[in-house]
Amino acid sequence: MSAPPLVPATREQLSALPLEVAPRLLGAHLSTVVDGEHVTVRLTEVEAYHGRGTGEVPDPGSHARMGPTARNATMWGEPGHLYVYLSHGIHSCVNVVCGPDGVAGGVLLRGGEIVEGRDAAFRRRPAARRPIDLARGPGRLGDAVGLRHPIHDGIDAVTGEERAGAVARLHLRREPLERVATGPRVGVAGVAGGETFPWRFWVPDEPTVSVFRWGRAQGRRGQAAQGAGPEGRDSSRARLTLCLRALQHAVRVSSLFVRSTTGVPGVGDVCDEMQTRDLGWGRPAPRY
Repeated sequence: MSAPPLVPATREQLSALPLEVAPRLLGAHLSTVVDGEHVTVRLTEVEAYHGRGTGEVPDPGSHARMGPTARNATMWGEPGHLYVYLSHGIHSCVNVVCGPDGVAGGVLLRGGEIVEGRDAAFRRRPAARRPIDLARGPGRLGDAVGLRHPIHDGIDAVTGEERAGAVARLHLRREPLERVATGPRVGVAGVAGGETFPWRFWVPDEPTVSVFRWGRAQGRRGQAAQGAGPEGRDSSRARLTLCLRALQHAVRVSSLFVRSTTGVPGVGDVCDEMQTRDLGWGRPAPRY
């Protein structure tokens, strides 16, 4: 099967609100050159986020929900730049800025398949055991493509202008995908992570889509409303899941230190592999 025709993204194509642009990004390619190493990821999972005053419905899950700040300044700029932020003090996550200049919005790149530069991606993600795990999740994707907060925040993926030794280019499919799945955003706390915000979009039956999980204060209500998934049916599994996540959070900082100084996977990376392999979290995301 031949690769789908791709075209360089333009600001006009990204000037609609994130909720409209998000499904259009599925199947798109984000290419980076960082430290002379080229990596391309085919996007398979994204989430839309609106800022204050963006669209008809306020988005309580957005970094820009309270207005402009030093942290979210890129979200208020012209479309086509990448908003790169730090998650849990460790992971650099990448968003495509969408909407007219001065209106805050972005699409989080949650998952994808590395189609070029796998050797470089494996060097950046030494804990990954399979190609499908290289960019399955926003932190992993950010690591794989080599974009880092804060030095690459604001890099222009339309013009490809160099920033802090990196270049990024976004190419869209000429024709959008016909089949797109949608559902609640992953791990977002409160109502913003519930069924009233089905602002996550992914390619159906795609193994590089990240594992779904409810956010804090939303999970039990959401699962009850769903009648729900495997986590809701097995309370022992749910408790074990929460304990492992707490352990992961506690060791993230030490994991980052080990990985950054020695290149050896840290404890947090090992836990990531445990949750996929031993607990069966590698199953496809639930369909809504």
